[in-house]
Amino acid sequence: MPTRSTLNPPSRAPSRASGDTKTRLLDAAEAIFIDAGYEGMSMRLITARADANLAAVNYHFGGKDALIHAMLTRRLDGLNQNRLALLERFQTSLGSQLTCEHILGAMFIPALQQSRCLDKSGPALLRLLGRAYTDPSPFIRNFLRGIYADVAERFFRAFQTVLPHLPREELGWRLHFCIGSLSGILAAADTSTLIADFTQGQRLEDSQLIGRLALVMVAALKAPLSPPNGACPFASMFTEREPVSNSAAALAPDPLSAGPFAHHTASQHAIA
Repeated sequence: MPTRSTLNPPSRAPSRASGDTKTRLLDAAEAIFIDAGYEGMSMRLITARADANLAAVNYHFGGKDALIHAMLTRRLDGLNQNRLALLERFQTSLGSQLTCEHILGAMFIPALQQSRCLDKSGPALLRLLGRAYTDPSPFIRNFLRGIYADVAERFFRAFQTVLPHLPREELGWRLHFCIGSLSGILAAADTSTLIADFTQGQRLEDSQLIGRLALVMVAALKAPLSPPNGACPFASMFTEREPVSNSAAALAPDPLSAGPFAHHTASQHAIA
């Protein structure tokens, strides 16, 4: 993985035109990533959209991977610094009175504020975040885990302090589903249009928007634990299924009851 010095090479006293080329390349890579994800990006598409050539990419960034790193870090570095600063402020001022709502506020308030700044991607920032956190490519996932692992761990530990009864694995599952669901919505839709549809055109303040999100997410995070060794309420639903008339289908193993291997494979997909 390129180092930060690779992502931000020393200045060579670039001209105004050179600086504009670098910005155009970053903007083009960001727009294509938002629309098509990592697998849909190509140097041909990026350079065509930026009205630049491959030599410019190599000059400013050293290659495609470093360009994509720079594209993401120019939005996420400052955002995550603001998130951690707000989280620390809440932790310091509230102490034991810290709640799930405060931690979620530290995650979302800086993102909404940054999304109002046109020079920091503006409304496209939310789609960029959604795409970054749902993109299935190992390249993007390894990048986020490597660069922002400390940020994720700081927030995870904060949630542990306010939800001490949840085992680490259970808390991880709940955060994975909550944040993954929200990211999927942000990546796939025009959030402003979606909100307008839900509110029937009435203005929704940022505080109200975060409040709506928090209601659902906090409810999921605080849901009661399943009783140890308790019966799953869905087990009887599967046993009461209509028998399969097709003999070939009847002989096929049921993936939901295929034993420990099937459960292990599903877990790998869930945490990947």
